[in-house]
Amino acid sequence: MKIALTLVRYLAFGLSILLLAAIKPTQDLSAKEIVKRADDNIRGNTSQADITIQIIRPSWQREMEMKAWTKGDDYTLILVQAPAKEKGIIFLKRTKEVWNWIPAIERTIKLPPSMMSQSWMGTDFTNDDLVKEASSVKDYDHKHMAKESIEGKECYKIEMIPKPSAAIVWEKVIVWIDTQDFLQIKAEFYDEDGELVNIMNSSDVKIFGSRKVTTRIEMIPTDKEGYKTVIRYNHLLYDKEIPDSFFTTRNMMQLK
Repeated sequence: MKIALTLVRYLAFGLSILLLAAIKPTQDLSAKEIVKRADDNIRGNTSQADITIQIIRPSWQREMEMKAWTKGDDYTLILVQAPAKEKGIIFLKRTKEVWNWIPAIERTIKLPPSMMSQSWMGTDFTNDDLVKEASSVKDYDHKHMAKESIEGKECYKIEMIPKPSAAIVWEKVIVWIDTQDFLQIKAEFYDEDGELVNIMNSSDVKIFGSRKVTTRIEMIPTDKEGYKTVIRYNHLLYDKEIPDSFFTTRNMMQLK
């Protein structure tokens, strides 16, 4: 009887250790690890996307259609497909270099870091928001602030402060990442005076392959009433091999 009781206690103790081991990694994740999980989830090893961008203004609206390819944290290529006036414009990121192909003048331009904070093609997103020269993992210091509920989802609230060596316009960024699926639900962008400049909201969760991602992202300037830019991911394909040679200035001129 004593042997049986001891065995039951041993098994119960072992089970409790296994349960704690399963729970502990998520509970003890650092702020940086949480941001990395969210970043890895949306990026994958590679991604290919069909995207619609809608620019909304008080008196007018316009849309752009584009395709985007990414490979890890180092490579991004964006091809504008519509409207006709901008068709064929391409943006390429290779590590920390960003290039722009303009078919109307058949010219490739290297964008300096000072241009990364400027508006991307008249939207409320910056060049860096879309092409992502800066890394949300490598170029910031991260700190847990709290847990808050956003639209019924429990989220980690994390403060991100740019490292001194990073060419980032924001004084700080605060992000909300849900604790279950590591989806970024909201972000706030603050300038050097500590003023809130932009609010980014992410919604419309869908599953592509094995990944659950937000497919609607809106950027709202706080000081411009009626201004908003909405990005919609119409389709996403993850983890299909893309050679490094695809992300070259030579390929930019050949891509249609």
